[in-house]
Amino acid sequence: MKMYQRLLSALFVSVFLFSCSKNLQEPATNVNAASLVSPASVPAASSYDVALAGNGFVTTLASGGVEVITSNGLGNWTNANSITSTYFRLGLTGTLNITVRAKVPSGTSVIKVTVNGTSFNKTITGTGYTDYSIGSVNVTTPGYVQVDLQGVSKTGGYFGDVSHIVISGTATANSVVYANDATNYYWSRRGPSVHLNYTIPSGTTAEWFYNEVTVPSGQDKIGSYFMSNGFNGGYFGMQVNSATERRILFSIWDPSVGKTSLVRKGTDVVDNTFGGEGTGGQSYLVFNWQAGTTYKFLTHVLPDGAGGTDFSSWIYTPETSTWRFIATWKQPNTTTYLGGLYSFLENFNDTNGYLGRSGQYSNAWVRSTAGTWYELTSAYFTADATATADQRRDYAGGVDASTGRFFLKNGGFFSNYVSYNQTFTRTASGVAPAVNLTTLP
Repeated sequence: MKMYQRLLSALFVSVFLFSCSKNLQEPATNVNAASLVSPASVPAASSYDVALAGNGFVTTLASGGVEVITSNGLGNWTNANSITSTYFRLGLTGTLNITVRAKVPSGTSVIKVTVNGTSFNKTITGTGYTDYSIGSVNVTTPGYVQVDLQGVSKTGGYFGDVSHIVISGTATANSVVYANDATNYYWSRRGPSVHLNYTIPSGTTAEWFYNEVTVPSGQDKIGSYFMSNGFNGGYFGMQVNSATERRILFSIWDPSVGKTSLVRKGTDVVDNTFGGEGTGGQSYLVFNWQAGTTYKFLTHVLPDGAGGTDFSSWIYTPETSTWRFIATWKQPNTTTYLGGLYSFLENFNDTNGYLGRSGQYSNAWVRSTAGTWYELTSAYFTADATATADQRRDYAGGVDASTGRFFLKNGGFFSNYVSYNQTFTRTASGVAPAVNLTTLP
């Protein structure tokens, strides 16, 4: 995650930081949920300057296109077939006036501006940033609005630079939401991370944590991390790292004193260390997991009797009909069992935060040191600082009515968000995990 710290809300709250290893995420520290607040929209104003730097994406990069979003907004706008989209959320219906703040270093350009499907053409020119009034549309439903930019013709080398979409009108009289914190545009472009926090039954010392994850078809976007088994000290889940690579990732933090070390690892598992804001041991298996398939995650936490604790994880892959061992990591100077159980969903690619993703988390159980399985049927839904600072509201969680599973959803600028900081309860299955713990690899 990032090179500086951000808050993530939870009953057992976690912060995640961008690993120095490409496309890998590592957790950071815990914070108090009392420091978090509910969404509060941008105060009403006569107009709002929506910066492309925090709210814009190149949603169609044409062949040969070099368009990019920078800290100044849209740049390198040379290809007429590329499309850049900017998003903001309106809480009211009514008239929406659109203005584009742009400059053209040389020549004259004609651009097409499309607002929720209604298109306008506009001629722009001049080397200084100028506000060009585009037109008005009628907003009939509260929620996210999408403004697309596309080139039509140009006499200069490129269509222009665009810094802001300026909005006004009765639809903006209240409850306007967009990323307005320039220091955190990277995070707002990634989108909000969301979490499910599970409570271990009172009086139970949990040694094993079992959970299942199913990613619905089409929801496995690049940059997605579906984390299944999170706990104090580490986490375990699956990622979409690129168009051609997917990973099963299991990482353990260093304790406050000493370094986490690898005890053993499974076949084809890669191990290394991670750094940044925090350090630890990292292990992953490159595995082409598939959307629509349910994967089972199992984690064991056990003190070693010599002042340390061993953390081990396995994944059951239906493709092989076997439990596959990932690794065992040892934290020295630590004596603990499982605590702070949670799952999360995040996007670690800031260029595709306009894409939505969702995951389903089900059949979570813990097994006590006495050998009894306990089903975890309630989860406290929370979100990170992108949500709590009201930079975006495309987040949701709860129980899927069609499957009975917990779900998490983020990104894509969907309008029907679900308020965080609330508890959801699923129907118990009553059937403990069918796993032989004595024959695990």
